Amino acid sequence: MSEGSIRATPFTAARTSEGRTAGAARPSGPSGSGGDTDTGAPSRGSPALRVPRRAGPAPDGPPDTAPHGSPGLLPSLTPLLREWLPRQRWFAGKGSPITGFSLVAATEMLPCSAGGAAPGLLHLLLRAEQAATAGRQPAADCYQLLLGIRNCLPPQLAGALIGRPAGGPLHGAAVYEALQDPRLTGVLLERLRVPGRLGTLHFTRAPGSAIASGLTPRLITAEQSNSSVVYGDSYILKIFRRIGSGTNPDLELPLALARAGCDRVPHPTAWFEAEGDEAPPAAGPDGSADARESGGRGPGGQRMTLGILQPFLPGSTDGWQLAMNSLSVRADFSGAARALGRATAEVHTALAAALPTGTLHRTQIERIAAGMTQRLEAAASAVPALRPYRERLRTAFDELASLGRRGRTWHAQRMHGDLHLGQTLRTAHDGRWALIDFEGEPARPISERRRLRPVAHDIAGMLRSFDYAARSQTGPDSARWAQQWVLHGRAAYCGGYAEAAGSDPRHEPELLRAYETDKAVYEVLYEARHRPHWLPVPMAAIRRLAGAAESVTPSTAPSR
Repeated sequence: MSEGSIRATPFTAARTSEGRTAGAARPSGPSGSGGDTDTGAPSRGSPALRVPRRAGPAPDGPPDTAPHGSPGLLPSLTPLLREWLPRQRWFAGKGSPITGFSLVAATEMLPCSAGGAAPGLLHLLLRAEQAATAGRQPAADCYQLLLGIRNCLPPQLAGALIGRPAGGPLHGAAVYEALQDPRLTGVLLERLRVPGRLGTLHFTRAPGSAIASGLTPRLITAEQSNSSVVYGDSYILKIFRRIGSGTNPDLELPLALARAGCDRVPHPTAWFEAEGDEAPPAAGPDGSADARESGGRGPGGQRMTLGILQPFLPGSTDGWQLAMNSLSVRADFSGAARALGRATAEVHTALAAALPTGTLHRTQIERIAAGMTQRLEAAASAVPALRPYRERLRTAFDELASLGRRGRTWHAQRMHGDLHLGQTLRTAHDGRWALIDFEGEPARPISERRRLRPVAHDIAGMLRSFDYAARSQTGPDSARWAQQWVLHGRAAYCGGYAEAAGSDPRHEPELLRAYETDKAVYEVLYEARHRPHWLPVPMAAIRRLAGAAESVTPSTAPSR
């Protein structure tokens, strides 16, 4: 791969509509520690790619022979991406029409030309503009695309084809999903092996780490919000698809845990990022700015997390599958749940020691309760089945606010942010639990995911996951047994947490009920929009939390 052939856009704003500019993302927080040495040379003898204004219809007439950053590139890709992007599982804007695209950055990782014999690799950061629809605001989310470019696409890559541009610098070439091409995913690993800079992309390797070369890549097809490639049995590379403003917690938190010596999380081996233009401070406990987490970087020094390479744990089983196995044979799960509670507490304790913490006082508690109430009202407006329980559910949030007004305070810290059984692994060689995927809820802005919260936020998510597991596999003859499975699993998890943390989350029932209610409301809205056949699962929890307790009932929902 020739450095001299690499061309890259400056990370500048791209015009998306009349009088409005979508600037480069504004990350906050540190971009990692150590190993960040620019040993790769910037492009030599190549012009910077110019960012086109706004993608319109593909041009008619002869192909554009200008460089890849010319105005001809994006218009020629627009009709292809308008059809292909909404079909991807990780695309967040399903149901809303794409009205246009704007290019944030483009980097040739391998030379791209319509007539080249070798495959090219084009890295794009692209904003997809979407119009407002019923219940949804207009959006302009930024997505990371890795496009392969070939003159002739081999048969084994036929399913990866995005299309052939009818114009522009790639006129007539096959443009395809690069992650399905082992040759191109091998290029990504090589870039991570040798830290450095490639246009606006920065590749960093953790200090003291060594990455073997020549590992066979394979794309994992089961994910929804991101994409992952496994290299041999050694590493897994997570590629973030929807790129937000700020250092992704999935990089920040495991790096902090690695520095703290916590072995409950696979430590990042290498990662790559894109440059940003400036950064606001991170959000504090109540969502306000907290300069302590800005990492000391000023405007122009921030980066957005694009991908993370971590050790792969072959033979490990995720907690969801273990729970399914337990339910299918009516086996006790309380021992595994207790050990998982201890592992969760160890991670929380390490995060509290490694990163800033805070205390929630009246104003912050009232703001949290108000946010929960707003989400309840919005969900009830969208899901009629929720409306009969709205008033009783609101009492959980009112009680939380009332405790704040009476002087109650709570410790707040960084945490996993989207904890459930599927975000855990039990390793094959020693049976220990590990926590993975610290990204948080991908639909929320990164600044919101980085807020300090009580640990009850994570615990409530895990408790809800026990309920999901039981309700996905119970039948008419096992409902009562499944109910006991849930009760014993929840109690064992909280007991294990208390053993390691020194405090039992059940001793703060008002806080735990508020967060569990908020989580169940979120689940109702999600299932109503995306998986209506799953709606009975969170609705059963809604009835319980509203005071109308119900036993576990049969469900034909597929595994989560």
